[in-house]
Amino acid sequence: MKTSNTNIYKKIKTDFIVCTKLTVVFGVIFIVINQQFGLKGIGFTFLISGMYSFTLGLGNGIINEYLNTKWDWVKETNKRVWSGIIATVIYTVIAVLIIHYIQYILLFGNSVENFFKGYLVWVHLFAIIFSLGVAAFLHAKGFMVNWKSAMTQESTQQQIVAKTETAKFESLKNQLDPHFLFNSLNVLTSLIGENPAQAEKFTTKLSKVYRYVLEQRNKDLVPIDEELKFAKTYMQLLEMRFEDAVKFNIPDSISTNELKIVPLSLQLLLENAVKHNVVSSSKPLTISIYEEDGYLIIENNVNPKEAIGKSTKVGLQNIADRYGLITQKGVKIENNNKIFKVSLPLLYKMNDIMYTDDLENSKYVKAVERVEKLKEFYQNLASYCIVIPFLIFINLRFSPGFHWFWFPIFGWGMGLAFHFLEVNNYNIFLGSNWEDRKIKEMMDKENQHKNRR
Repeated sequence: MKTSNTNIYKKIKTDFIVCTKLTVVFGVIFIVINQQFGLKGIGFTFLISGMYSFTLGLGNGIINEYLNTKWDWVKETNKRVWSGIIATVIYTVIAVLIIHYIQYILLFGNSVENFFKGYLVWVHLFAIIFSLGVAAFLHAKGFMVNWKSAMTQESTQQQIVAKTETAKFESLKNQLDPHFLFNSLNVLTSLIGENPAQAEKFTTKLSKVYRYVLEQRNKDLVPIDEELKFAKTYMQLLEMRFEDAVKFNIPDSISTNELKIVPLSLQLLLENAVKHNVVSSSKPLTISIYEEDGYLIIENNVNPKEAIGKSTKVGLQNIADRYGLITQKGVKIENNNKIFKVSLPLLYKMNDIMYTDDLENSKYVKAVERVEKLKEFYQNLASYCIVIPFLIFINLRFSPGFHWFWFPIFGWGMGLAFHFLEVNNYNIFLGSNWEDRKIKEMMDKENQHKNRR
């Protein structure tokens, strides 16, 4: 995920505070180690500590955050990795040399001619490699923070889909409820003998109901006018079934036809009203649908059935959960034992994001394996940049006559290089993306083999 400018300033402020603390901590440590208790020695120690902390720590932090605004760690991993490596190496080398020039030439009075000679060369090399190790750790941390944020977003997206599918399943289950279907077929059977013309109308409307179910079941939101037309057709079907025991008031349209609603939610609420209330000529069920303050209100009079038992409210909860995931406006449910009212939010879109990606083929899912390789690579790189300087120090301190440190530098370095190529799916002998190409080739051969059968 890319970082906004506001977040950059906040992180730079945090990094500044951290660098100040590091300056004080390392300053105190080196004052004690070098026994620099004089005013001049303390000042020099804190100055040098501050130069390292702010120039390298804060500088690399700013570069890291700036690059985060240009390239996304998850979607543009290659560009982000390469830009980070190039920028960090160039900046670190220049920064270390500037710090050392100030420290050893200006403050300690060494000759400029000796700046790239003798022990100063190893001091430069040690500081550069160690600083790159710290920078690699910071970049790895930045990558993991952004990846975690992206995966949290992906997890939310998956949760939306999961809840949506659950709600769709529950809605379909209510649509195809055996009790409702059995009663509808009974009504149809009786109408065929008594009133064939009415039976034909009943069959037509029943087919429209189920056709609408099949058309809308895979949608997240549908236009309100479509859902109202469906609700009217569904209520006409109930009216033919219960005759004057059911009365309804459904508008043809509302204020803005661009508004949308969760599909099939009206049918579920209408079916619930019939399921949980007495429907008879003496106690007719009256259902009204209307718009009010950005909500679509579905209300009915309450005449509870005695034998139905306690409601599980699974259908209502599914609708509430589904709306809760796609909008900040929640579903309102009111029941004063005389009027039962459900208020559904009227929407234009889902949380400013319409999720249409196929999760099975999403970039996040494909990148999971590569992320694990990147984590291992950064751990390897950080270890290399931290351990190698100490090997150089040990070699030069205890056996300066034989520079054996070159062996781990080149051996480990070659392994690191091959690791990086593996992360980017590149093989020096087989080329880039060879695994994907080979998999595709084998799949094509398998498909051809199946087609010949």
